[in-house]
Amino acid sequence: SPPAVCTRELCVFSFYTLGVMSGATEEVATGAEVIDLLVAMCRAALLSSRKSLIFEPFPSVVDPYNPKTLAFSPKRKRYDRLQKALDSVLLIRKMAQGPYSEIKKQMDKIDPLAYPLLQWILASNRSHIVKLPLNRQLKFMHTPHQFLLISSTPSKEACFQTAKKLYGSTFAFHGSHIENWHSILRNGLINASYTKLQLHGAAYGKGIYLSPISSISFGYSGKNAHLVGPNHIILLNDSNIFIKIYLFLFLESRNLNCIALCEVITSKDLQKHGNIWVCPVPDHVCTRFLFVYENGQVGNVHINTQEAVIHREILQVIASKLY
Repeated sequence: SPPAVCTRELCVFSFYTLGVMSGATEEVATGAEVIDLLVAMCRAALLSSRKSLIFEPFPSVVDPYNPKTLAFSPKRKRYDRLQKALDSVLLIRKMAQGPYSEIKKQMDKIDPLAYPLLQWILASNRSHIVKLPLNRQLKFMHTPHQFLLISSTPSKEACFQTAKKLYGSTFAFHGSHIENWHSILRNGLINASYTKLQLHGAAYGKGIYLSPISSISFGYSGKNAHLVGPNHIILLNDSNIFIKIYLFLFLESRNLNCIALCEVITSKDLQKHGNIWVCPVPDHVCTRFLFVYENGQVGNVHINTQEAVIHREILQVIASKLY
């Protein structure tokens, strides 16, 4: 099962001293694009004006110069220092070729906390997230960035399968801004209604909001979701020197939108208000896929998961032994 988050300092120290974290970069996530996505989500949460609420969990990272202390700790949140370390990860990722493990030395030269932070980003991810090969992608979603996403604990998945046998299930979209995904991948989809985490109104009461219609969930996926041309230049401030970098990598888009395709139990608990569905039982919603769009673009806004041809295609991909 995927590594779990543990904020106890003892766990962090044992990870560090036993060398458990070495090699985590390649093993915890599948492929460079998944690593890029996790870093991009972390960055979005860190740059958010709501970071004190949504940047959760906060990293626990051992100081490489003093293994008995934490350089980053949830008890003492140093957002500025964290952003500097993350900027160093991004800078080296763009300038160097090859896998992350091979560019560790370059990261260490720029910032000794960059690589340990990268390892924490990967090791703290609780979700099972795998890039879908082209022949297993849902073509109607119109993006090459498609991932299998299982964010439930084994016990939640077991509860879900039991309920599915009783009531059946269907599929619906859940849109959430990119800044929220750092937490969703580590804490799961939660019912944020009437809490400080709620960003949009809860017009239909408390629960996880879903929709069978893609356009509705795309509306929740980003502040500026629209069709635009790519932006080709970023200015990065490193040691007071502005460096122009041309965008070629997926990670470098500064306006990512994410939409999840979830499986939801069709019991009487699921409240349908037209095309806005509310599920008040968190255990009755499980993420299955994540679709990512660059530069504020969104995919086909006319997808309806209740159409037989769409439903059939989703089931075919799930049945192709991706788990």
